[in-house]
Amino acid sequence: MERLKRTVSAILPLEQDWQQKAQQRLDSLTKPRDSLGRLEEIARRMVAIRENTHPSTSKKVIFTLAGDHGVAEERVSAYPQEVTAQMVYNFLSGGAAINVLARHVGAKVIVSDLGVAVDLKPHPLLKIKKVDYGTKNLATGPAMSRQQAIQAVEAGIKLFEEEYQNNGIDLVGVGDMGIANTTPSSAIVAVLTGQKPEQVTGRGTGIEDELLQHKIAIIQRAIELNQPNPNDPIDVLTKVGGFEIGGIAGIVLAAAAHRVPVLIDGFISTAGALIAHQLQPVSKEYMFAAHQSVEPGHRAALEKMKLQPILDLNMRLGEGTGAALAMSIIEASIKILTEMATFQNAGVSEQIS
Repeated sequence: MERLKRTVSAILPLEQDWQQKAQQRLDSLTKPRDSLGRLEEIARRMVAIRENTHPSTSKKVIFTLAGDHGVAEERVSAYPQEVTAQMVYNFLSGGAAINVLARHVGAKVIVSDLGVAVDLKPHPLLKIKKVDYGTKNLATGPAMSRQQAIQAVEAGIKLFEEEYQNNGIDLVGVGDMGIANTTPSSAIVAVLTGQKPEQVTGRGTGIEDELLQHKIAIIQRAIELNQPNPNDPIDVLTKVGGFEIGGIAGIVLAAAAHRVPVLIDGFISTAGALIAHQLQPVSKEYMFAAHQSVEPGHRAALEKMKLQPILDLNMRLGEGTGAALAMSIIEASIKILTEMATFQNAGVSEQIS
């Protein structure tokens, strides 16, 4: 718990002076004021986060965290649980969507086992931070112990800090892999936003109407049975969460503590970010919502944190794919800020006052 407390206490609000410095630079560029819209907003925030008028984005890292879920035995997913481990091996061999998109934007992918139900074969690109062999079935009792919930969050903190200290990180993205993990994510979002399970539960891997209604009933049962406390995010994670979701929360908190901008991927990643936000609301200032997925709970979680997605491509894959794509937009905003000519340098007349 000490690592978590120390990380949370290190997260400080952004200094407005840095945003003003970025705005002065943006207003001097050869364009009408505010004409590049959200690119300018992103650039301002990047400068304030990094406290640097020329922030680097060269060291891009995406953490893809994997974990299994006991609730899979309730048949809430279109895929069997063994797909989690199979997809981890696909990540490690470079064949998944996240690998393709990470290569596209020049990002490093770090895969970590937070709670896969089997022992994975050793691999130089795999980080083992296993809390347990999958969570318990949240429909019959708490998903994990409170100690395990804290361990999961602190595992995420350790993952970030190890990479940060060894290789440096300029821009980080978070992603997930875990069959049935939209079920705990929906439960987390329902509890922390106060919305009903049917309002925040979607089709996940593409389930049909009958199975969707079953999934909603399972989430409702889990919340009624476990009574997670919305004022205690660790209790929510304990009762209805997942190990990879806790790990994502830890990465978000660690990134904020080290003043590194963090791109939140889809629904599961945003559930983890919501846990981080409830632990330390200031952490939101370091988050960028990469995209808006088709999961209804994703929109609810983003609205709770008042985060506006960068992209909307009707995606629902996870893995960090949306985070990878949005990294290119972040980079574009910095290039505008640092490479575009000023009115004075270009010899272009400024706006008539």
